[in-house]
Order: sequence, then C-alpha cells, then structure tokens
Amino acid sequence: MRMEQAQKTMPRKKYANIFLITGVAVFVFGLLFGLLFYTKKVYDLPWYLCIVGACIAGYGVYQRNNTGKLGEEVCFSRQQSKAFFLKYALIFALFVMIVIIAIISPNFLQFDVCLDILSQSSIRLIIALGICPTILIAGTDLSAGRMVGLAAVISASMLQVPTYANRFFPNLPALPVFIPIIIAILVCGVFGMLNGLLVAKFNMHPFIATLATQVIIYGICSLYFDLPPNHSQPIGGIKNDFTIIAQKKIGGKVSILIPIAILVTVIMWFVLNKTVFGKNIYAIGGNMEAARVSGVNVFMTLIGIFALAGILYGFGGVLEAARTAGATNNYGEGYELDAIAACCVGGVSLAGGIGKISGIVIGVLIFTVIQYGLQFIGVSPMWQQVIKGVIIAVAVAVDLSKYKKVLWH
Repeated sequence: MRMEQAQKTMPRKKYANIFLITGVAVFVFGLLFGLLFYTKKVYDLPWYLCIVGACIAGYGVYQRNNTGKLGEEVCFSRQQSKAFFLKYALIFALFVMIVIIAIISPNFLQFDVCLDILSQSSIRLIIALGICPTILIAGTDLSAGRMVGLAAVISASMLQVPTYANRFFPNLPALPVFIPIIIAILVCGVFGMLNGLLVAKFNMHPFIATLATQVIIYGICSLYFDLPPNHSQPIGGIKNDFTIIAQKKIGGKVSILIPIAILVTVIMWFVLNKTVFGKNIYAIGGNMEAARVSGVNVFMTLIGIFALAGILYGFGGVLEAARTAGATNNYGEGYELDAIAACCVGGVSLAGGIGKISGIVIGVLIFTVIQYGLQFIGVSPMWQQVIKGVIIAVAVAVDLSKYKKVLWH
C-alpha cells in the first residue's frame, strides 16, 4: 500500500511533451543568446545550449513516437528515480565536470577545445573498443599497450622517406603505404590469437595469459627497435602520405581521427549487437558453461575475441605512429590501463556479460575531459592521478551495486 502511494504516474504523451517543450525552449534561448547577446566572455556557450536543447527535444520526439510501444503511463517512484540516475550517472558526471571546468575557465567552452578533446579521445577509444570484449568475458588484456607500441614501430620503420639520414632499413625500396600498415595490424592480430589460444586451450586466466604476452611483445619490440643501424634511436623521417591518415584536418579544423573513431565504433556496435559472434561473447561472459552446453563454440569465440582485440590495437598503434610522425619501443606504455579504466567507468561489468558501446564512448570521453580539462585549468599532474583513481573506484563501486554481482567471495 505504501509503495502504491509513493508511486506516481503521468501520461507518456504529457511526459514526452515536457521534454519536447523544454528542449525547444533551450534551443531557442541558445539561438537568441548567440545571435543577439553574444559576447566573447561566453565563447561558444550559446551553440552548446542549442545542441543540448536539440538533444532534449529529440528525446521528447522519441517518446512521442513510441507511446504505444512503451506504454501509456510513466511511473515515478524513489526506486525508479534511483535506477534512472544510476543508468545515466556517467552522463551526469561528464556534464558536471564540464560545467565546473567551464566556470573556472570559460574559454574551455570553445568549439576548438571540444574538437581537441574528441581528437585526443579517438585512438584511446579504438583501443578501449578492442579491450571491451575481453572484459565482457570476465577477463582483461594487459598486452594492449605493448601491441600499440609494436604496431607503431613496425609501420614507422618501413615508411621513412628515402632521404632520411638514419633510415631503419637503408636498402628498403619505397613501399605502398598500405603494406606496412597491414603487416603491423596482422602481427598484432597473431599475438592476439596467441592470447586467445592460451586462454581457450590451456584454460589460463586472461590476466596471466596477457601479462605473459605483454612481456614477450615488449621484448620482441625492443629487439626489433635495437636492430642495426637504428640501435634504439627514435624513428623519424616519416612519409607525408602516411602521417596524413592521422594528421589531416577536414575543413581545416576537424581531425580525420574523429570520423575514423566513429566508423570503428559503429562497426564494433554492429559486431556486438547484430552478429552471432557478438551474442556469443555476451553468452560466454554471462555463463561460460551454459554457453558451451547451448552450442556456442567457446574455443573459437575466445580466439576470435583476442584476435579482434589485437587487430584494433594494431590499428590504434598505426594511427599513433602517423599522428606523432615517429615511434619508439615505449609507445603505448600504460594504454591498456587507461582503456580498462574507461571500460569500467563506462559500465562494462568486470563480472562479465554486461556492457554497452555507448558507455565505453562516454568512459573514454570522461577520462579525456579529466586529463585535458585539469591541464587546461592548471591542476597538478599528481592531483590528476588522484582524481582519476577516485573516479575509477567510484565507478566500480557503482557497477557492483547496479548489477549485484560480486567478483570476490
């Protein structure tokens, strides 16, 4: 009886209209503010308000179009409110961080800053998308960063200009750009398959298997990097037709890395949500034995998961070499930790079987905003690490409370 009294309802059409009207009002306010009362003190805030208003109105339109499907009444209760805020906690956290940084330093509201954040997030997002399936099976991949470094060194070493004084391969003829790129990605894919084989064939925990390959890959990369006549010198003199794949600006402002990351995100969303392989990943993460009994080829799926991860790490490493126009054997160091943290913050459950691509995108953006924003307002790098650690701990605590899964007994 108390529960019935505490719960209130609203017609879904009215609920949708509230969002629609609010969104239109915010959009119009932002538009008028920008056209009539714009000052440099607020930078691009009016246009951000237009974007926020359009998103709110879009949600209202979505609710109106799905009235019959979603039911005629919207229920409100303390429990549902809590579930709502837990579901969208990441978006609220990201919004709060942006507001706080913008209050401290209003020039953070420039579109150029937003584009820089998206550009810096792009390669990190590709690596996080690679590591996501390994976490979905209640595992992880500690070799990601070293694969990034290996791919960067391999691709950069074969794509130097002929006139560069310290060429890695002095007698190597000019190669088409795509050949070293494919070689680097395939090498990482092979190491990914090795990870999968250790996990699937020998029932080795992914933490141990990928820790072993992490050390092996770094050793091999260092040996390769130390080959004469290079002798561990940073690789430079990279061809322009290679660097342009990561340094090109669309329209003079938008980094080409942003549409590349969007494309990879869409592909991974399709793989995880619309293919048998993706459904098998979630099944194995939920209960491996049940998946095996139901006919899932667990052996091949595990190998496929880590091979796909290796390919994405390799692609990220190639883009990193192109972005920086060089490489060393220390490229990618620690990238796997940032990727794992972004996945956890993005709602990928460490217990396996739960996680969305949209959450990973937000998780990567949160960490990029933290790093970029705190540097922007002059916060000490030591405090940045403290803040990142607190966010990771809170995110995992929320994850455990949300899904009621306990990893350690």
